[in-house]
Amino acid sequence: MTKNIDALYETFRLVLDLSQPVARLEQFGLDPADIDELRFRHTHQKEVDAQLARMQVHAFSPHTTWYAGPHATDTYWPALVTQLNPGTTHSSAFADLDAGSSRVVAHLSHPKEPSFSTRGMVLTYPQSGTTTNIAAVIAKAADRGYRLFIVLSGLHNALRQQIQQRLKQQLIQPHPSRWLELTTTEQDFQPLPGNPASILNAHSAPVLCVVKKNATVLRRLVDWLTCTSDLLHEFPALVIDTEANQPSVTSTSITPRVRGILRTLPRVAYVGYVSTPLNGLLLEPGAADLFPKDFIVALPRPGHYTGPEVLFGRYAREEDDSELADDGYDMIRSIPESEVPQLRPMSRAEVQDFAPQLPASLYQAVEYFWMVAAARTVRGSGSPQNTMLIHTSVNTTVHSSFLAPLRALRTRTAQLLSTPSYLAHLRQIWQQETQRVAAEDFGEETVSFDQLLAHLPTVLQDCRIITDTSSNDHLGESGPLTAIVVGGTPLTRGGLALEGMSVGYYVTAVSAYDTLQQMERWFGIRTGYADLPRIWMTEELAAWWSEIVDAETELRLQLERAIGDDITPLSLATRVRSHPKLRIIKAAKQGQPLPSISYGGRRVQTRYFHTNADWLNANLEAARTLITASTFQAAHIQACPDLGRYVFFNLPSDLIIDFLATYHFHEKSPETDPGLLIDYIRKRNARAHSLRQWNVAILGKPAGTGDDTLTFADHITVGRIIRSQLNVASPQADFADIKTLMGPRDAAVDLAGDTGYPHQQAIAEARRAQLPDTGLLALYPIDKTSAPGPGRAQRAPLNAEEHVIGVGIIFPEPLTTDSIV
Repeated sequence: MTKNIDALYETFRLVLDLSQPVARLEQFGLDPADIDELRFRHTHQKEVDAQLARMQVHAFSPHTTWYAGPHATDTYWPALVTQLNPGTTHSSAFADLDAGSSRVVAHLSHPKEPSFSTRGMVLTYPQSGTTTNIAAVIAKAADRGYRLFIVLSGLHNALRQQIQQRLKQQLIQPHPSRWLELTTTEQDFQPLPGNPASILNAHSAPVLCVVKKNATVLRRLVDWLTCTSDLLHEFPALVIDTEANQPSVTSTSITPRVRGILRTLPRVAYVGYVSTPLNGLLLEPGAADLFPKDFIVALPRPGHYTGPEVLFGRYAREEDDSELADDGYDMIRSIPESEVPQLRPMSRAEVQDFAPQLPASLYQAVEYFWMVAAARTVRGSGSPQNTMLIHTSVNTTVHSSFLAPLRALRTRTAQLLSTPSYLAHLRQIWQQETQRVAAEDFGEETVSFDQLLAHLPTVLQDCRIITDTSSNDHLGESGPLTAIVVGGTPLTRGGLALEGMSVGYYVTAVSAYDTLQQMERWFGIRTGYADLPRIWMTEELAAWWSEIVDAETELRLQLERAIGDDITPLSLATRVRSHPKLRIIKAAKQGQPLPSISYGGRRVQTRYFHTNADWLNANLEAARTLITASTFQAAHIQACPDLGRYVFFNLPSDLIIDFLATYHFHEKSPETDPGLLIDYIRKRNARAHSLRQWNVAILGKPAGTGDDTLTFADHITVGRIIRSQLNVASPQADFADIKTLMGPRDAAVDLAGDTGYPHQQAIAEARRAQLPDTGLLALYPIDKTSAPGPGRAQRAPLNAEEHVIGVGIIFPEPLTTDSIV
């Protein structure tokens, strides 16, 4: 019988006295585990109802909401709580941990079911306490009867050791006699001597096994489990994949072994943890056996979390009240392309003899890191670890070649601390950096150079300079550590987390997808030093990073909203795979076919522009042709010259297609490929008989009496708006990046009634109600100079040769399930 405790409770609570002896209640077909849960609900129903509401369970299989949170009589969860920092157990972070782990357990199958094979996914944030959430899920599942826990811990020894150590501390140390460990910190899985069935049968306690995702190790585990197959039905199992997107789910060596584990276990739940919606479980068609068919849970973003908005700002499409996106904090430093040959071999033939030089940018990054370590000592808060990552090559030989020059730099710096001229040099770097990012913006007090100077000699003396390899265990330590780590490959491919990372120095990325993996390791909770992190990288890498952050952020928002709307995992996967921004990632993965593109429910906007007059004049002509035709074909026109706005209603899709065919979109933005846009509109027109009506808007500012206007057609003139470009160290000729074109409320320009919508979700709901099948195309007349306002140091004038026409498009969601998603 499928255990649905909600249904059981509603069935029996009115006809049974749940305080009767267990033997009496068993006569009604209830087993002891169900009776315990029913009694708990009967006694604490209000608390259970509140807990279930907080958990926001959305599942697509029959075992929903059997778990309603911890009981007072539990063993493993209370023990884990005692291992947490006492100051956190009454914090919002602890409440999130409790609620989030309960949500995951509630989606699992009841451990008393005679057979089950559950598949789920948990979407987390990079460096956000994922291992602690996993420990909490294991503890709560063990309290309810799960007995075998297999944790797949990534591809490298260092990460496996780190996770084993954390789970041992949080789960096993409070009750060592209650657990059977099949692995240790020092040793991955090896078959235990003796009969496997006898070993398991002799322990009624839960079994924990933390294994590396290595084909040989996983094969040993499958073989051992196969020897115990007669006993495995007594061991409801939970398999947790800590890095479900590593390696690719189509891997020919790893994924079949994971599937073999799941096939061997008659009662098993597989839960893959991922820190980005751009993961293999949703993207790759070969994920059928591991696909999260039963549930997807999105854990809340932790408080005080340092995310991509710190570096790249908040985009206007997010649900905030800002009129335009901010540009983040000035934390990115440029590595000149001329320095790259000093940092990595330019061909494979040069690898063995490569001798790196430390260019000026690396000198400054390392010096700044040491000052950050000293400043954090002054503040005395946050993680006891302070690390810097230097990632210039994927080759371990190159990693090792950096050790000697960096250690020589450390020795030389210690000697120069007594030199006034060198101290003046360090003082200048520190003062410039603390002025560029204000400590008070992060609730911190500025540390002066004189304060940190007293700690610099100790920092230099204690600083380790090491490579990050699978045999290096320094990074798994939990105590104080100051280290410069050279390497990064394990860190970027499902590897070890660097605690307290404050400085990054990046030169290389194999692809945009590899860039995504690097990004995941950068963000996290930076208590006490959120103002101090800096990243040095090439401008090409910074551009990739910005693009992928943009795509990942938008996908996460849409995924979290879809989960809340009870959309099935299969539909979620379709939405993710068809997202136009995904082309940025998929195009960079060799051998990966591009999925069908869908713009349903999307907002598309031009971000990149050429600045030459011919290209811009062609776009001006395309815009004027569209508006001239719209004045004749619109059902009606809403003219608001005092606001600099005109809206043309109920235009045919052919007019929009003609415009898209003549307007020049920048080739650097794959999501605005005109061929894809036109193809999507035509498919909607043909297959679903939808998206045939469009509204067109001009969004300028009031036309003054000066020369700051732009005329689109007779009697249609508006003022030009300002969209300055991002300020970069080495501007490209004939190129500008304005980052964000549309304001958050621009999508409401053609809506009727009150336009004071509090956020974009409200606008989206209003569009679905008023204009469910009508698209919106907005034109933005941008001043060719567009000098930034005061206080915008990260902006530069646009300085185009002609005025610019920006384009924003709002696509409605499909009306029917058989139309394009």
